Amino acid sequence: MKASIRAIVILASVLLLLPLVCGLTACTRDKGEVITLYVYNWGEYISDGSEDSVDSNALFEEWYYNTYGVRVKVNYSTYSSNESMYAKLSSGSVNYDVVVPSDYMIERMIEEDMLAELNFENIPHIGNIHEDFFGEDAKYDYYDPDNKYAVPYMYGMIGIIYNTTMVEADDPSLGSWQLMWDERHNGNILQFNNSRDAFGTAQYFLGLDVNSDSEADWRLALEKLKEQKPVLQGYVMDEIFNKMENGSAAIAAYYAGDFLAMYENNEDLEFFYPKEGTNLYVDAMCIPKASRNKEVAERYIDFMLTEAPAVANAEYTYYASPNKVVRENAEYREYMNTIKDGGYDLMYGTDTVKTSSYKNLSGEKLIMLNDLWEELKSDIEVGLPIYVICGGILAVLIGGGTFLGVRKRIRDNY
Repeated sequence: MKASIRAIVILASVLLLLPLVCGLTACTRDKGEVITLYVYNWGEYISDGSEDSVDSNALFEEWYYNTYGVRVKVNYSTYSSNESMYAKLSSGSVNYDVVVPSDYMIERMIEEDMLAELNFENIPHIGNIHEDFFGEDAKYDYYDPDNKYAVPYMYGMIGIIYNTTMVEADDPSLGSWQLMWDERHNGNILQFNNSRDAFGTAQYFLGLDVNSDSEADWRLALEKLKEQKPVLQGYVMDEIFNKMENGSAAIAAYYAGDFLAMYENNEDLEFFYPKEGTNLYVDAMCIPKASRNKEVAERYIDFMLTEAPAVANAEYTYYASPNKVVRENAEYREYMNTIKDGGYDLMYGTDTVKTSSYKNLSGEKLIMLNDLWEELKSDIEVGLPIYVICGGILAVLIGGGTFLGVRKRIRDNY
């Protein structure tokens, strides 16, 4: 992953100006003091300095010292699912200053009084967030409608990836969720190995509410997923990268940003958003109530909204940014289109795509969903999951690549 030329220029300019900025601000603390800021984020979800990219955390540390005269050390750790993050925070065994949950989990954490209200005087760059994602008329702030607890970081949508050497251009199922059920591709279709997204594929296909309170609706989706099972090669998450990149599967539902990562390794792949509708999700930066450095955490969030780190983070992850300065950055647009022709529009030219978002399900509904998921998976032939797992391991052993080193975050549980 290469940092954009403009991001590097901006970075250099920022660093040159920092001493002047510090001279004009109140450096109120002793420069010998060191504050540790604990940041908890998804794996591979920030530009970290690898492959000539900008190290966003290191840049923040330098900016903070030069601006406020205080040394901050970012202690950055990662999680693989919203649920693992929630379990760790709710246990009270650890304290974090910044976390980046997904929409439905933010809603749950607000309901359970786990998040601190933000002081936006310390987040002046909030105006960089597109009005669709933050503000009085925002369409995608459903998880925090009063805009008190969360600052959008990245977002994305689910679609269908397919191999153009295995799926004909005139296939009548193209453009629809029907492709995931198409018997002509028996044994070459991959389904999500997490309950919410897997059920979502069936619910969108059937025109059902993905947040329905009706158990009957969820059972209709269950029957649709049972109907799909005979044509599946397997249920996967990170295994999808190797399987789609090496051509051992033809069709899979997954996240648009991750499709671009796969496309880099296999240009036979293509992608579409199903006409029946699909999921749009938002991940946002929040501060837990237990934070011991709330003001520094707010300044960290604000810094990530400025151009150099915001562009670098968007380039590194391939996910869509709700930040206007990212979208308007000409170098970033060019970069996305060098990954794939039309790559920028794939992520941002989605105004006509029919979408909805997962909401936090009640405890009762989560239990029901888990029971339905177990019912779906209980009668799968033993050979199916073993085949998928062994196929991923074999790909690594023969030099396939990314099964053990996937560079993208995985939304693996709900």
